[in-house]
Amino acid sequence: MKEAYIVDQNFENIDFSQLEKGEYENCTFRNCNFEYVDLSGFSFTDCEFIGCNLSMAKLMKTAFRDVVFRECKMFGLQFNDCNGFGLSFKFEDSALNNSVFYQTSIKKTVFKNSKLIEVDFTEADLSNAVFGNCDLSGAVFDNTNLEKADFRTSFHYSIDPSLNRLRKAKFSLSEIYGLLYKLDIEIDKS
Repeated sequence: MKEAYIVDQNFENIDFSQLEKGEYENCTFRNCNFEYVDLSGFSFTDCEFIGCNLSMAKLMKTAFRDVVFRECKMFGLQFNDCNGFGLSFKFEDSALNNSVFYQTSIKKTVFKNSKLIEVDFTEADLSNAVFGNCDLSGAVFDNTNLEKADFRTSFHYSIDPSLNRLRKAKFSLSEIYGLLYKLDIEIDKS
């Protein structure tokens, strides 16, 4: 069966439990529901998701190339299952709580004004990534490449410098405890 090729389409307020499998290019999805939808094998290129719920969607071999997620709810997504070829996206004002980026190469990814609570970044390559005003409570960084990553405006992170690559990464003085927590020292904030 031939897969669909959809270009330059706008989708709004649709429940995609029966989304046509195929390749979507330069499409916009606004206020759509993808919760628990099997997106395995789908391809999204130059697409934008605005105000969508993608929580618990299945992403086996899903391709996201130059995709923007704005104001999206994306709980429990397994980004490590995605097609790694050309994988690139940007997240703005979104909630990615409990999502997994294990061993995912997502250099230069921008996370802006987003909740990344208990997200697993173990062994991911986040070099040159930007975490702008993000809540990283409980996020896991273990053997993660964070070289030249920018955390200056983010908060609630706990990153062990002995377990991660941090060369030239940027942090704010006000959140420095997130790098020193393991030392069990007291830092006077006055």
